[in-house]
Amino acid sequence: MEQPVSKPCSASRSIMTQLIFPEDTNHHGTMFGGKVMEYIDKIAAIAGLRHARRQVVTASSDSLDFLAPIRLGEVIQLEAFVTWTHRSSMEIYVKVEAENMYTGDRQTMVTSFLTFVALDEQGKPAAVPAVVPETEEEIQLHKSAPERYELRRKRKLERRQNGV
Repeated sequence: MEQPVSKPCSASRSIMTQLIFPEDTNHHGTMFGGKVMEYIDKIAAIAGLRHARRQVVTASSDSLDFLAPIRLGEVIQLEAFVTWTHRSSMEIYVKVEAENMYTGDRQTMVTSFLTFVALDEQGKPAAVPAVVPETEEEIQLHKSAPERYELRRKRKLERRQNGV
């Protein structure tokens, strides 16, 4: 199957909604950070699969910013899409919003950037289509992506040089 040369960000857009139950929360009555991270990785993988149309693996989680606590009984909506691509890698942005179901108030609670790599049938990195931003948010994230890519590359190089 031949890969298209490019795809819009919207082709990878993925949304997941969850109601926060007691088993999702800690002793403060707020959602476990690790549970949020699990959901973020899952929705990012789905976005990567939609873009690459082949197996993908998590290569890095570049940032995970908890902006406010998610509370018991709130509904969270995770939205993910591919913001930028390199040869076989995809930067994926995930935004987590919480909604108070009684008031209807919505707030961004977590933002994250992850990198996924597409794999061929032998488990080797495989080329992915370029991504084309369309909305203002997509354009801004796409424009700032090369800087994040360079920071990831430098971090990886430093780890190799330091034997880590």
